[in-house]
Amino acid sequence: MSLGNAKKMLVTTRECPARRVPSGEHTSIPEGQFVTINQALGGNYTVTWMGNMLRIDGTDADALGLKQDTFSFTNQGHEGILEEQVWQALDSIYDPEIPISIVSLGLVYQVEIDQASQKVSVKMTLTAPGCGMGPVLVSDVKYRVKKVPNVEDVTVDLVFDPPWSKDMMSEEAQLEAGLFF
Repeated sequence: MSLGNAKKMLVTTRECPARRVPSGEHTSIPEGQFVTINQALGGNYTVTWMGNMLRIDGTDADALGLKQDTFSFTNQGHEGILEEQVWQALDSIYDPEIPISIVSLGLVYQVEIDQASQKVSVKMTLTAPGCGMGPVLVSDVKYRVKKVPNVEDVTVDLVFDPPWSKDMMSEEAQLEAGLFF
C-alpha cells in the first residue's frame, strides 16, 4: 500500500489485534470501527483509533480490508521448532521507522530454542538505546515469532552491549539506507 503523504480512513472488517505505540501493549479494535492509517511501512500499519496510535501487523491487514501478509511454513514432518523458520519470521519484521528488516539491520544478536518448553528466546538490540519504538519492536518480534509452528512462548532480551553500529548491517541494508560508501 502506498500512502504517500495522504492518510487513509478505513473501517475494520473484523476484530483486529493491535499494539499501542509506543508501549507495545496488546489491545483489540472491534469490527466496524473507523481507523485512520497514518503509515504503511515494512508490511505493518500504524493507525489512529479513538485517539490512540496503534500498530497492526501485516498478517492482520485483512481486518482493514487490505491484502494480508501470509507466512507459509512447511513442517516437513518435524515436530519441534525449526531455527530457520524463526529467522524467517524475524527477517519479516521491519524497523518501525526504517523499511529494513531487523535481521538485515543487524539488530538480532542471538536466537535460542528450548524444544522441551517450546520457547524461543531472542537477544536483540535497537539502533539507539533511547529508541521510543523499542517496546513496539519487541512486541512485533513476539507476535511474529509466535506464528512459527510449535512456538508456544517467546521472550525478548534487549541488550546494548555490544552497541549497535551501521557496520552490523548487511551490505544490502547499507545500500538501501544510503550508508554504503
